[in-house]
Amino acid sequence: MNRRHLGQIFGTIALFASCPAITTFAIAAQPATEPPVVTGADALAAAGFAPLTGLRVGLITNQTGHVGAEHLADLLSRQANLRLSAIFAPEHGLRGLVEAGAAFDDRKDIKTGVPILSLYGATRKPTPKMLRDVDVLVFDIQDVGVRSYTYISTMGLAMQAAAQRRIPFVVLDRPNPLGGTYVSGFALEPTLRSFVGQYPIPIVHGMTIGEMARAVQGERWLDGLSDLELKVIPMQGWRREMRWPDTQLAWVQTSPNVPSFEAALSYPGIGLVGETLMNEGRGTSRPFSQFGAPWLDARLATAHLNALALPGVRFEPISYTPRAIPNVAAEPRFEDQLLGGVRLVITDVATYQPLEVGVHVLVYLQRESRLKKVLLFNKLGMFNAIAGTARLHAALARGDAGSKIIASWRPEVERFKQKRARYLLY
Repeated sequence: MNRRHLGQIFGTIALFASCPAITTFAIAAQPATEPPVVTGADALAAAGFAPLTGLRVGLITNQTGHVGAEHLADLLSRQANLRLSAIFAPEHGLRGLVEAGAAFDDRKDIKTGVPILSLYGATRKPTPKMLRDVDVLVFDIQDVGVRSYTYISTMGLAMQAAAQRRIPFVVLDRPNPLGGTYVSGFALEPTLRSFVGQYPIPIVHGMTIGEMARAVQGERWLDGLSDLELKVIPMQGWRREMRWPDTQLAWVQTSPNVPSFEAALSYPGIGLVGETLMNEGRGTSRPFSQFGAPWLDARLATAHLNALALPGVRFEPISYTPRAIPNVAAEPRFEDQLLGGVRLVITDVATYQPLEVGVHVLVYLQRESRLKKVLLFNKLGMFNAIAGTARLHAALARGDAGSKIIASWRPEVERFKQKRARYLLY
């Protein structure tokens, strides 16, 4: 991207009375020849990082923190008007090469010489010692718009740490790959709060990372944020109806098993399937885009799912063998076994509803596992944590239809939409 044309970030343009510490910045319009969406990181770089002048910067980021062809950390490390003093890495590490759930230690970034401090090891929240040489925390991570994806939990805990140290917290906004209008799933129940579900929001929330930060503070979903100086540098050109392909931005793998937008789009539903005794495509080149088990009749499953005529997707029968992939899927379920499987083929990105698809798949798998007397659930803890409720499993156990389950969460979704409205930026 030619950042000459992005313009400069100019002053504060909006103060929200309900959240007095929150500030947003804007950028000048771009020529029509540029891609339609300019990220907050692009805008900050175009302004020569002026808002950070004279500050010691702590950057919370991973492999997705790109500005054009360069990583934001590399750009910051070369700026004469500021000092990049620390890089904080979330789950999967700075380069996104650590498998889900695996802890990692602090180290030094070879390229910049800046210490990389782990937020997925001994602590998941920056400690006062980590922040002793930091004047401002900057957050730049591409999220996928799903409650269980831990980057939004990392952000909230880092906001708490910034508030405790009385330093500003700056969010560089990026698109929600699933768009800003699709909201779906049960809202998290307080008893199931965890690192994979920290806020009382639906499974798919339809907010950008900047909007989420505003809501976390404004709704007091975490303690101690009332006096936090929260600043959001918004995108330019993003609209709520946009899903990732509409942005014309290059996809950067957000985690080892989300190497593509297709994987991110299917993740809300098939991720839930993966919390049962099914393989969800881990150990293959198509995680979250297929599922299987040794007992599954692929043709019968495909025929049933296609008969539902779900929007934006069709299903194909396949067979596949999950294999161990270092740093991605060390021990995939049913490793080295031939599985009957179903592949999801997305035919219309705009109308595809991934969580609803996942529920219909779960209803079918529950029925078939009973008929074949095979176990579908063995440990409910993580399934309920991802679902945000025990009601989903209870509905499956009763044999409720997929349409009934989906209808049961709609009142919660509508209440959430009303609550989130005051925090939306686009």
